[in-house]
Amino acid sequence: MTEETTRESNRGRGKCCGAGQCVLLASEVFDQRDDDGIVVLLDAEPHEPLQASVRETADVCPAAARLTQWAPRAGTRKDVMTETLSSDEPQMTGIPEYPMRRAQGCPFDPPPALRDEQEKGPLTKVRLWDGSRPWLVTRYAEQRALLADPRVSADITRPGYPSQSSSKSNSIGFILMDDPEHARLRRMVTAPFTIKRTETLRPRVQRIVDDLIDDLLAGPNPVDLVESFALPMPSLVICDLLGVPYADHDFFQDNSKTIINRNSTDEQRADALGRLAEYLDRLVGEKLDHPAEDLLSQLAARVSAGELPRGEAARIGVLLLIAGHETTANMIALGTLALLQHPEQLTALRETQDPKLVAGAVEELLRYLNITHSGRRRVALEDIEIAGQVIRAGDGLVIPNEIGNRDPRAFSDPDRLDIHRDARHHVAFGFGVHQCLGQPLARMELQVVYSTLYRRMPTLRLAGALEDIPFKHDGSVYGVYELPVTW
Repeated sequence: MTEETTRESNRGRGKCCGAGQCVLLASEVFDQRDDDGIVVLLDAEPHEPLQASVRETADVCPAAARLTQWAPRAGTRKDVMTETLSSDEPQMTGIPEYPMRRAQGCPFDPPPALRDEQEKGPLTKVRLWDGSRPWLVTRYAEQRALLADPRVSADITRPGYPSQSSSKSNSIGFILMDDPEHARLRRMVTAPFTIKRTETLRPRVQRIVDDLIDDLLAGPNPVDLVESFALPMPSLVICDLLGVPYADHDFFQDNSKTIINRNSTDEQRADALGRLAEYLDRLVGEKLDHPAEDLLSQLAARVSAGELPRGEAARIGVLLLIAGHETTANMIALGTLALLQHPEQLTALRETQDPKLVAGAVEELLRYLNITHSGRRRVALEDIEIAGQVIRAGDGLVIPNEIGNRDPRAFSDPDRLDIHRDARHHVAFGFGVHQCLGQPLARMELQVVYSTLYRRMPTLRLAGALEDIPFKHDGSVYGVYELPVTW
């Protein structure tokens, strides 16, 4: 790959966040740099058979972009993407409460009230816990457009931001910041989560999965799949990646549960975050003295170079530790439960030898389940006209991706689980520059789990009734507290 043939894609306005979905679709044309994860254009003039697949990147690009021309001038940096926005019909009236309750007996489906609002129109007002009335965005096209819009802010400290609690301080880190500071901090930890880098971890993840299944088969039957498999698997992986001792997993898992529990008080949540911050700060200190081949050591090196305050390094570590195990653990358990309730889909996944079908099943389960269920929160920086409505500067936005992923305008028969459908354009990881940093790692982990667990345990089944499963209705990350299984 030479200097003359490499062109940065969609970098001029800083939109490329290195998600790398275009790399998956057209690897002959797009690649991803290891240093910062930015996508680059390898072939300025892809031949005709490739042009169609390159244009498909419009469906998965986090900047809502499409390729508009080939052949940028030699030696220049030239944007090859352009933003596309879409609109829909106007809102209906009504001020429902948010969050909304799921229907009893439908644990995999969004709340019926969310469906009702989506049918009425793409935007409406809702009432939050503090009486504030942000916009609720329910349709897929408007969700993507607003999440990619630079006039929309993720900064929790801005007036009008629809916070989930009375706390307005940013104790989480760069995901609740705007560019350029968001981009600066994110780039410091992007490289380990690129597609190419995470693929090098696949053999290690496969060994972890196989070892845990060996323990399951040799242990008691029935067993709680959450405690024995779903939670330790991603915890082991993220500990290895960060350089966190897995022996401390009870400590960080317990505090993580407190942080993401909707019923935790502000004081309880702040105490749990404080404990994790102190813990990660101590580890950063140890890496300063004894660096290793891990992400915390890389952050410590930036602290030594004066590029990053030590407290910010610890806060980044907290964010990656929580996100790196909670979300994937819930997808493993909830995905397994969903497949057990759809035996024909489970059979197709268990019997396939096709890695493309496995990858497609992961995308479909992410779409169908979408475990982040508190709505992505934003605030408008300017007046925005969309779908016949005007969102005023300072208005809050709540964007529940679980209902966007069930929008019939984007997915045919959206309430049906179908691992053969092309669901790559889902918004389970969000959209735009703030979309999930760790999605390549999560995808790879889930591919390994879903292609291995059911094949090695072909008679896996629930050890009780579905109605007895304790679901996480009280969490900002949806899932199950326990999943008793037998075989």
